[in-house]
This record gives sequence, structure tokens and C-alpha cells, in this order.
Amino acid sequence: MTPGTPPGDGGARRSPLDRAADRAAAERARRRRSGTPLLDDPGLGLRVERYGEEAGLEVVERLGGPPRLTVVRDADPTDPADPAGPAGPVDPTDPAVAKDPADPAVQQAVPEPVTSPADPVPDAPQEPDTLDLTGVGELLVDAVELVRRRLEGDYAVDEFGFDPELTERVLLAVLRPLYRHWFRVEVRGAHHIPADRGALLVGNHSGTLAWDALMTQVAVHEATGDRFLRMLGADLVFATPVVGDVARRMGATLAASSDAERLLTAGQLVGVWPEGFKGVGKLYRDRYRLQRFGRGGFVSAAIRTQVPIVPVSIVGAEEVHPMLADVRPLARLFGTPFWPVTPTWPWLGPLGLVPLPSKWLIEFGEPVPTDELDPGAADDPMVVFEITDRVREVVQQTLYALLVQRRSVFLG
Repeated sequence: MTPGTPPGDGGARRSPLDRAADRAAAERARRRRSGTPLLDDPGLGLRVERYGEEAGLEVVERLGGPPRLTVVRDADPTDPADPAGPAGPVDPTDPAVAKDPADPAVQQAVPEPVTSPADPVPDAPQEPDTLDLTGVGELLVDAVELVRRRLEGDYAVDEFGFDPELTERVLLAVLRPLYRHWFRVEVRGAHHIPADRGALLVGNHSGTLAWDALMTQVAVHEATGDRFLRMLGADLVFATPVVGDVARRMGATLAASSDAERLLTAGQLVGVWPEGFKGVGKLYRDRYRLQRFGRGGFVSAAIRTQVPIVPVSIVGAEEVHPMLADVRPLARLFGTPFWPVTPTWPWLGPLGLVPLPSKWLIEFGEPVPTDELDPGAADDPMVVFEITDRVREVVQQTLYALLVQRRSVFLG
């Protein structure tokens, strides 16, 4: 029998690959007896037994399939008995090939796998898509609690019908998106608003609908943090169903000297738009040209209560509903001060009431003091008219300056 030929082979000479397989099988049996663990890869359905540098082989046994002999080191071409030679090169694309990252030969032979960004990482834990509803839940709880308390009558209003809780949590909350994102209101001179005393805020009026009064109220509350603007409105506002009740809830009251003086004496911020319907109903061609400020009743109220007058200049309201014409017969028929025709009204019906997204600038001017005057000066027409004209001139000149500074009517 030829040396190196195992018994029972009929004396035939065995190839180097057969001899290497025999050595690997013998080594595997020896390692099993000595308790050498198997390296399992359940992801590939493989079970691997690793042999040392002296063997340079790995036997990869597919679970449920025949074992496979794999060379994991470079072949020695000078050694005809080297099992790596007849076995041929390692196929890196074969998933049955066991790879040892620590082996330099494997690092050279096997390239890094290329994965598509869209392919999921097998071992990476997948986070479930969840929606955090904590904030939404808190809002719902607050809303339910607000409704419950109001249904039970657990809220307070002042003598004018002002409801601060409803104004803060509902009405102003509805107006803020318009203020911040639709009109993109830019406020200047907010430091001129008194923080702890009464003041009379006097602004220009325009825009067909009184958006300027509402946006000024939001601006005052945003600038001061907790103060409300108590607006003075015309009789028609409070005679209109629903609108009148909402206006009172927001702190508005009748434009009368007695109501204004009571609010100013109580340290409130009072807003007045002396142009009235003449300003809000003027044609687009007359935009930003102030109408008469009336007889100066607001100035008399400020002098009697010794509070400052803060001029307020509003740019942007003229473009929300550009009034192209005033149909007087329809105004008389419906009992309104004017009947506007705009680019969207009445052609689009209710959609014509949606304001155009003009860019707004609101500037609070330097206060005009009245505490230097004797309260009796409120009955002097010359003093009242002089202060009225001074405030009107400040507002008009500020409007011209803001128009120059505004880059675009609808952009910016």
C-alpha cells in the first residue's frame, strides 16, 4: 500500500484535495471531541468550523445541505500538496463562503459589500412610526375644561361685557395666524406703549372691513404680553347681530367720551380710529390720505384723564379689500354707510370677504403727553383742535415714511 493512501481506497492514489478534506474531517472530529464550539450564522443558514493557520481551511456546512470546503488563505504554488491550490480562488459572491474579518487574506480577497441606500439594514432595529399626541391631548383637555366651565357660568366679565379669558384663549388665537402668516405684520415702536398705565391709541382707519382694528389689538397684546386694547366702536358695530356680541366680548365698547374716560381712568389701553366710516369706506384711489379726525372728542377724554396719546400708523390695510366703487343706492337699501365693489366682491360671493395677503407695517409713535395741561383744557376747543391736528399730522407723515420703506404690497 502506497504511503499516504488510506485503507479501503483500492490502492488508488488520492488527490491533494481529497487528502485535505480527510485532514479537515479528522481535525473537525478532534475539535468536536475537545469541545470546540461551532460558529453558527443563522442569517445565512450556515454552520462553520474554523481551523487554524496550519490548516488554512474552513468547512462550511449548510444547514440541511452538504458541507463545503473553503480556502481562507493564499495558496502556495510551490507546494503541490497545498489544498489551496487545487481548490482554486475564493468566490467572494458565494454566500456560503465563511469570512474572517481578522484574516488579512480574507480582507484582500473579499471586497466590501455594496448595499443600496434603499435596502434596509438587517441588524438595525426598526423604530416604529409613532405620533406624539401629548400636546394635542393637553389642548383637548384644556378645551374641554374651558367649555365645561363656561357652560357652568364659571367665568367673569367686566361692566362693559369684556371677557378676557375668551379673548385670550379663543378670539386672539384665531386672529394670530392671520397676523403672523397672512398679513405678516411688522411692528415698530412698541416700546411707546405704556406698560402699567392708561393710554389712548389713535390710528388711521381703512380697508372696507375693520381688519386694522383687529390686527392692532393683536399687536398690542403681542408687544405687551398681557395687556388688551379696549376698542371704541360705532353704533352700527353693536347693532349687528353676532358681530356686536363678539365685539363686546373682545373688549370693545361704544365710541362715547364717557365710556372712554372710564376705561382710561381704570388704567386701560383704549384704541380709537377717528376717521370712522369715512376712512374705512374710502376708495382705493384715496388710499393713505387721512380723512378728518372728527371734532376731537378722543383728545378731550385724554386730557380729562391725564393719559398720553399714542399715534398709530397702519400700512397694509388699504390693500386687503381695494374699494373700486361705492354703490350708494344699495347702501341706502341695506342701511349701511357704503356698499363696496372690490376686485373680489360681490363677484366671488362669500369668498370675496377673504382679505388679500398684503404686507403690513404698524408703527406706534412717540406719545403726546397731556398731563402738562389742566384737565379743564378739555373744554377749550382751540387746545383740543391743536392736539388733534398734531396727532393727525404725525400719523400722516409716518404713513408716507412707511410706504417708502415697504418693499412690496404683497411680498416681504
